[in-house]
Order: sequence, then C-alpha cells, then structure tokens
Amino acid sequence: MDKTTLDIWVGLFVAIGIAALMGLAMKVGNLTSNTLGETYLVTANYENIGGLKPRAPVKSSGVVVGRVDNIKFDTKVYQAVVSLKIDKRYPFPKDTFANIYTSGLLGEQYISLEAGGDDNFLKEGDRISKTQDAVVLEKLISQFLYNKASEEPKK
Repeated sequence: MDKTTLDIWVGLFVAIGIAALMGLAMKVGNLTSNTLGETYLVTANYENIGGLKPRAPVKSSGVVVGRVDNIKFDTKVYQAVVSLKIDKRYPFPKDTFANIYTSGLLGEQYISLEAGGDDNFLKEGDRISKTQDAVVLEKLISQFLYNKASEEPKK
C-alpha cells in the first residue's frame, strides 16, 4: 500500500471517530431527540431536583412523553418549580405522580410520570402535587454512616 492510500485511510478513520464523538456528545446533551407535537405546560414542586436540567426527558412507562421546559426557585416556599411540557397526545390524570429518577451510566436524570386513577385530566397551567425528590447519593451515605455510628457496640 502506498503512502497516499494509507494517509487517506487514516484520515477517513479520524473523521469517523470525530463524527462518532460529536454524535455521542449530542446524545448526552439531549440535542438529537425528536421534537414534540402540540404540548401543554404543567408544573411540579420539588425540595431537591438533584442534577435535573432543562430539556431532560419526561417519561411514562419508559416512553418519552414530554420535556422539562424550565426550572426556577420559588423563594416563598423554598422549593424548585419545574415546568413540564407534555405532548397533548398523552393526557394524564390529575393525581399523577411525578418522580425524579436516574438512568444510565452517565446518571442522566429524568422525570417519570406515574398515572393515577382520577377521572379528571391535567390541563394547561395545572400543578402536579404528588412528587418525589431526586435521590442524592451523598445524603444516603451520610444517613448510613450516622446510623452506624449511633449503634451501640455489640458485647
């Protein structure tokens, strides 16, 4: 194989590697996901959202049904107010649970909607009152260590 052909092959593999890294970066940043159709906006309050970010997926049964639109801090109640844009094709009952979970090796956080049994559905501007905060690993470790330290030694 002559030097020119070898240089072309090396350049081709480098270009493919760069394209793969760009695709991975866009996937991690939620920039490749499809856009939603018509949406309705609802909010949910949390005491701790962990690493939740705008554009994070809102899932139900593993299916993306919306996106996190905005995150604000309410100084009146000292909680995070998360605005969710949910596709109008997916109506959810008013007693829906909105829990923050972590998925994947990179720890992407998302909101999981678990439908309740109410006959009335969420509509534009409603607030989801049943929420569960993100699990913070440092908090769990400190609670475990505190409980171990408070145990009486065995005789």
